[in-house]
Amino acid sequence: MSQALTIRQDGALDFLSLGALVHRLDPGVIPFRKATECHIHVSGGEFNCAANLADCFGLQTGIASAMVDYPIGDLVRERVKAMGVKPFYKLFKHNGVNGPNIAAVYSDRGQGVRAPVVFYNRSNEAGALLKPGDFDWKAIFGQGVRWFHSGGIFAALSETTGELVIEAAQAAKEAGAVVSFDLNYREKLWNIAGGAQRAVEVLARIVKNVDVLVGNEEDLQKGLGLPGPEVASKSKLDPGTFIEMINKVVEQHPHIKVVATTLREVHSTNHHSWSAVAWINGETHVAPVAELDVLDRVGGGDGFASGFFYGLLTGESPADSVKLGWAHGALLTTFPGDTTMATLEQVKSFAKGGSARIQR
Repeated sequence: MSQALTIRQDGALDFLSLGALVHRLDPGVIPFRKATECHIHVSGGEFNCAANLADCFGLQTGIASAMVDYPIGDLVRERVKAMGVKPFYKLFKHNGVNGPNIAAVYSDRGQGVRAPVVFYNRSNEAGALLKPGDFDWKAIFGQGVRWFHSGGIFAALSETTGELVIEAAQAAKEAGAVVSFDLNYREKLWNIAGGAQRAVEVLARIVKNVDVLVGNEEDLQKGLGLPGPEVASKSKLDPGTFIEMINKVVEQHPHIKVVATTLREVHSTNHHSWSAVAWINGETHVAPVAELDVLDRVGGGDGFASGFFYGLLTGESPADSVKLGWAHGALLTTFPGDTTMATLEQVKSFAKGGSARIQR
């Protein structure tokens, strides 16, 4: 069995992420082919966690990312600052025509029986140009960083981004930080970046440095090249097949101390059943099942990870940490955009079984 997770008690930053910043265009319930206006959300799986932990949970967080000197970059920079996240930017100059760019995500919310639709423009993305040597990790981690986080979407952007994650994770380990990684397997991205075999090879090298792994059954199977369970779950809320896969993960990567994921049954675009499960130092903890009236599902998984990490960082019990993640992820689906608008009081209340009764 793995040794218990050891989290340093001090540091200038409680949490540091490495990943690409993106801007998401959101026409609400109107599909893009009929849209006349959009809201703009600043996002990125790694940034979402840093933003949530700063804005809702009050931790000191940072993001290492690419930044471009054009108006979209200015917009993104302002939102990062507004969420209370300390930036460590590699700066790129826009040529006024084709980039480098801050990637665009296009995502309507769907409605009822009509599912949300998500597509991208990651052409000439500044984040994909990031490479080893772009950040002074010795100086950054020298300030004291308690927890470092990155993810599989960023690792898949180019041949260099995966190598940068490995460089950063190794520096984090040397500095005594906990290292977490969200597998977030995206087949389309890996197909461009070398295919399934390269994904397994790159992610295996990253996971060698990881203490806390986030990912569902598909992420574990495709990202780590693990065989799937012989018997599939009867329900997506059944943690059985995920728990069954934990043994395979730990057998392949015995240094892993925590594996966690959300469990979601989609009844319609606006009605989800929601739970979560985590394996922590040999014990499994499962959150309750909540019935969600979903406004915007994007970012719910990052919302879970944020609350879960907060619980572990602040010394909550493993069971309570899972509930905090579950509660924050649930609340995040009630807000537009990818990052939190919840308060810590709301998260703790829901985690303890709070209701939606009016607050006077």
